Amino acid sequence: MFNDIGPLELVTIIVLAVLVFGPDKLPKVIQDVMRTVRKIREFSESAKQDIRNELGPEFKDFEFEDLNPKTFIRKQLDNDELGLKEIRNGFDLKKEMAEVTDAVHGRDGGASSSPSSPSSSSSSSSGGRVDMTKKPETPGDDDRPPFDADAT
Repeated sequence: MFNDIGPLELVTIIVLAVLVFGPDKLPKVIQDVMRTVRKIREFSESAKQDIRNELGPEFKDFEFEDLNPKTFIRKQLDNDELGLKEIRNGFDLKKEMAEVTDAVHGRDGGASSSPSSPSSSSSSSSGGRVDMTKKPETPGDDDRPPFDADAT
């Protein structure tokens, strides 16, 4: 319940409680707060039990924590019936990225493991490669720059 409260915050709360309620009334206030928290927990548990009883026997294993979207998705993805674990384990990200890189550079899958000599790659500058760099067009002296309707 108080997992996100740090030690400094806890000390601050205790000092404020002593200042506000005083050392005489502080134990009585703590007892009243704990009694209220206990009653709220009992009320919520009885409400959960009433809902389970009303839903019937087919929902006897229903957990209210499953209503949290993160918990629901995690539970569904960990389900062995879907076979997602085999798919996840069979997917090799490094291999897939290497294949994509080879495809972009125009190399065969087997050619990436064999080193190529620098003289053969420098002898043909275009050698099956496509130049993807964008070169700026230099307009002539008489030419006006192109009209861009979106820029105006």
